[in-house]
Amino acid sequence: MKIVDISKFEDSVVLYFDTSNTTINAYTLASTLVSIADAAKAANSSVNAGHNIEIIVEALGEGSFKAKISAVYTTSKNIFSSQLVAGVVIGLLSNYIYERVFSLDDSIKIEIKTDEVIINKGDEKIVVPRNVYDATREAEKNPKFVQSIERTFQAVEKDPDIKGFGFAETMESGRPEIILSREAIISAAGEVELIDGVRVIPETVELQILKAILERGKRKWEFMWRGIKISAPITSQGFYKEFFNHDITIAPGDSLEVKLLIKQVRNEDTGIFVNKSYEVAEVYKHIPRLKQVSMENV
Repeated sequence: MKIVDISKFEDSVVLYFDTSNTTINAYTLASTLVSIADAAKAANSSVNAGHNIEIIVEALGEGSFKAKISAVYTTSKNIFSSQLVAGVVIGLLSNYIYERVFSLDDSIKIEIKTDEVIINKGDEKIVVPRNVYDATREAEKNPKFVQSIERTFQAVEKDPDIKGFGFAETMESGRPEIILSREAIISAAGEVELIDGVRVIPETVELQILKAILERGKRKWEFMWRGIKISAPITSQGFYKEFFNHDITIAPGDSLEVKLLIKQVRNEDTGIFVNKSYEVAEVYKHIPRLKQVSMENV
């Protein structure tokens, strides 16, 4: 089991860029640091009213490429200052990024306890202190916080040399047990926020056909995706044009490379988005099923 314990990230954390070498594009680093700092300030304004936060870069290092950031708090001496909630902002930043990427997967499971919240996805587990989890729910209500995190994802998306991203406790720590893949980050960066706790995420995926609906309309096809069965209509008119022109022939077991729109609804109890429905908006490629060939015919 791969585990990340968010309680280890109190006033500092190491940003881990998974690259093929020990360097990073200066613009990518600067964009990421600025967006993280902006997200920290927005989150701090939500959970630490009357207190200021400054994000400083303490060190840069190799393997693949690391940047250690720390939070420094100061108090605005006014009557609106609340009690400082120290050691929360860095943790909620890390937690929100993991949560947002994990939420793309149907297998995610949330266990809420009195002192902590455990987020499971396959063999990966995020352990979040309850106060950090609750603070995350407050911070994500702030549009500036969400927009800043989106810019962090976009900075990674624009740099093809970055294969993944994660968080480590110290500069001496090795590779984080859980690395968010480039593909998952790009999907998270492309999400579209809607209203009333609903959002739609576009993702390029390969779907194996279980049941085809050979007519235009909203009737749902059945597919296998990431080991689970899903139902989704195909709304791409270009696909049906090719199909009815007999440019492609569909058979069970064939696959389609598509743009899948994933509609997610926020769970009121956990605050996590869960997959609700799917739609195939574009079909990029038809992939016929591989057929076994007898050695006698070779």
